[in-house]
Amino acid sequence: MKGTRRFMSQTFQSHAVRQVAEADFPSRFGHFRICGFTDGVEESVVLKMGDLTGEPPLVRIHSQCLTGDVFHSLRCDCRAQLELALQSIADAGAGILLYENQEGRGIGLLNKLRAYELQDQGADTVEANEQLGFEADLRGYALAGAILAFMGLRAVRLMSNNPEKIQAVERAGVAVTERVPCIVAPVESSEDYMRTKKEKLGHLLG
Repeated sequence: MKGTRRFMSQTFQSHAVRQVAEADFPSRFGHFRICGFTDGVEESVVLKMGDLTGEPPLVRIHSQCLTGDVFHSLRCDCRAQLELALQSIADAGAGILLYENQEGRGIGLLNKLRAYELQDQGADTVEANEQLGFEADLRGYALAGAILAFMGLRAVRLMSNNPEKIQAVERAGVAVTERVPCIVAPVESSEDYMRTKKEKLGHLLG
């Protein structure tokens, strides 16, 4: 019922997923519902639009990027990807954006700023994370896959350039019927960033 808080839990792939809130969410891209999920350790936010029970809906799993999503950084393509995904969902009339709390490829905000310092000295994004003692990418997508399964989805069209996201969704028992590219044109300040994603992280950027 609109205006009430619901608490639900189910277990998928060893994840005890709970939906802790749901509310209306009007935006400049259209009218969504916003939902909060947790597995007791990680938290995630879902924006959903339209009827999700027909054809496999368009889904985007987006990792938090404060510098890009909020401050419009041009060091990365994160905000541009976020806006492309929201517009694509709005154009389709239905879909899901799953926003993961995994800043800086999982190393956290302040470490991400430390990585920026190293990048200013010549390191690429992978080298900077490794110089700080982290793996190139610490993110995991098991919670995202479990949330999609929790929502009753058996198949999705996944908007992603990252093969690891596809694998995580399918491990949760949700079929990826189509990979929809999420590619935006680079600007001068993001060219090296995008090249590193393709060459060192295996992202499918054409």
